[in-house]
Amino acid sequence: MAVTLKDIAKRAGVSYSTVSRALNDVGAGRSESRQRILDIAREMGYVPNQAAINLKFSRSNTIGLYFSTISKMTSPFVLHDVLTGVYSVVGSKYNVVVKGIDIYEPGTLNPTLFDGIIVLSQRSEDSFFIEEVMEKKIPVVAICRIVYYDVPNVVTDEARAMETAMDYLLDHGHRRIAVIEGLPGVDSTRLRRRGWRNSMIRHGLDPDKVPVAGDDYRYTSGYRAAKKLMKEGERPTAILCFNDELAFAARAAIYEEGLKVPDDISLIGFDNWDMSGYGTMRLTTVERSMKELAKEGTRVLLRRMEDGIIDNSRIFLDNKLIVRESVKDIREREDQ
Repeated sequence: MAVTLKDIAKRAGVSYSTVSRALNDVGAGRSESRQRILDIAREMGYVPNQAAINLKFSRSNTIGLYFSTISKMTSPFVLHDVLTGVYSVVGSKYNVVVKGIDIYEPGTLNPTLFDGIIVLSQRSEDSFFIEEVMEKKIPVVAICRIVYYDVPNVVTDEARAMETAMDYLLDHGHRRIAVIEGLPGVDSTRLRRRGWRNSMIRHGLDPDKVPVAGDDYRYTSGYRAAKKLMKEGERPTAILCFNDELAFAARAAIYEEGLKVPDDISLIGFDNWDMSGYGTMRLTTVERSMKELAKEGTRVLLRRMEDGIIDNSRIFLDNKLIVRESVKDIREREDQ
């Protein structure tokens, strides 16, 4: 049975209020009396009621982590990396509650439940939620997508990153290139599409002639899209994928057709999964570390929550192309 303040007071022969003041270091009581009470509390195994302490000081010791949606677009790998990044910063100091904005009912956000909120935003429709968080004066940081609010914002340049990936394929002689895109209507898809199209235009090519397939960021979509792209029209020499999960799904479809990566079809992904550099396909991919985005966003949030430092600037983290073995240089073959 848990030891209470009344138990300690009885053992020490003092009042309940005296014990309370001693344990909370309140008042100017004699130091030897306070130390005696602390010693008795320790001997009896007293554990403070953290919930009561939080209520007293209006703290929940909880951070809300809100994704645009959990059910349709958030890859389990993204979820894992973001949670790992957040917890690497907060440790055991805060609980982290994961929720989806897609299932959130407007007007129901309780500001007493969260000391701060991280919004992993992937679409403009999230704006209503960010506005409500701001109205209720909960410290907030938005990561992943550029948001036009006076809140801290940690992002990467996804368009430029995908432009670099398409540049790499074109510079290695590929012209019959297909693209497997992600879920329509989200900013990541829009920005990555802009990137590869910009690359084609700079190289004097028509992006509208590029075969495109895919309807979300999950494995089954990548598999179906790759099958479709290989059967419709001339077979591509390379496929640019909007994330690594799609790329690994495309590889499975390619192997089922009796073809090999990169001998017959080259592949590039996006995100740089932990597993992308291992196994039978060492995937060339764009590194956009969701873990680092989450870590930096959490650091910014804690500076506001704990130190009162309000820095509503936009922070850009670098993307880079990780070159491995899934792209074949076909320039000599094309010149023959």
